[in-house]
Amino acid sequence: MKAFLILEDGTVFEGTSIGSAREVISEIVFNTSMTGYLEVFTDPSYAGQAVVMTYPLIGNYGITPDMESTRPWIDGCIVRELSRIPSNFRCQGTIQDFLKNHDIPGIAGIDTRALTKILREKGTMNGMITTNENYQIEEVISKLKAYRTGNVVDQVTCQTASLLKGKGKRVALLDLGAKKNIAKSLQQRGCEVTIYPARTLAEEILGENPDGIMLSNGPGDPKECKEIIQEIQKLYASGTPVFAICLGHQLMALANGADTYKMKYGHRGGNHPVKDLETGRVYISSQNHGYVVDADKLAPGLAVSAFVNVNDGTNEGLRYTEKPVFTVQFHPEACPGPQDSSYLFDKFIEMMGGNQ
Repeated sequence: MKAFLILEDGTVFEGTSIGSAREVISEIVFNTSMTGYLEVFTDPSYAGQAVVMTYPLIGNYGITPDMESTRPWIDGCIVRELSRIPSNFRCQGTIQDFLKNHDIPGIAGIDTRALTKILREKGTMNGMITTNENYQIEEVISKLKAYRTGNVVDQVTCQTASLLKGKGKRVALLDLGAKKNIAKSLQQRGCEVTIYPARTLAEEILGENPDGIMLSNGPGDPKECKEIIQEIQKLYASGTPVFAICLGHQLMALANGADTYKMKYGHRGGNHPVKDLETGRVYISSQNHGYVVDADKLAPGLAVSAFVNVNDGTNEGLRYTEKPVFTVQFHPEACPGPQDSSYLFDKFIEMMGGNQ
């Protein structure tokens, strides 16, 4: 079946329908990871987005037990070539069936290099995936220009609190769209992790006297999370050690008077170099974000830049000077991507007083 990807600027790509045949409008973003497509599809940070995988062959090892959530969150899947006969000893099915079972539309057989160049030159834009050959381009573009992702954190967060047992430090994980490997990385270090829904009041979290607080990754514009930011202000003021990743990093900055802005096309992939400004070392990081903190808007003396992106100089982390709080824009838990910066979880354990 034919499928079409129609961009907000009027560009149309024709390919083949994969997954669900339903029509979808979404923000179109690209990811440069060569492997780890399943982790990308199941990362809650992609809620409200259709993902272009720039690597030309996707699906060659099928669906494996590597999901970062209980379900995929992408709105759509865009690939150059879909491997329909996977080969892997851990394979549990094909991407085609996976997308169909979760009612996710997709398109294959288009020039993803040309599409990525458009997104890099013109910036991230909205798009429609459709199998309707009789679409009216003016009507579609009008819908695309009107589309807004909105507050997607409420869609992806857990509904009730849950406990992952451990014998070490007790960590409260605020689930803003958390990938599974964040809690797993803490558990591997002996921590007992309580996972809370995104809108949990600070008083409830602090009332359990956790040794530390983890703010997770998540989707969307951080400025949409107004009520959550107010609770994070209270968590910061408590003096409890805090480690924040991605969206959590942005919300902590907003809670302390900084600003965030939307990037032209964001950072999404497993090969982004970040420099530790204290040691001078450069780490290759996994990233997935379309917004970034404007570190220049932080009050003087409140925090210092801890990491910077080597490619474009954007802020990749903050170390707060008045409280035991540090935050990073990239993903030290990886999945997919390199685990060069996983030592930051050990640093968090040290901030909480170690496991002794």
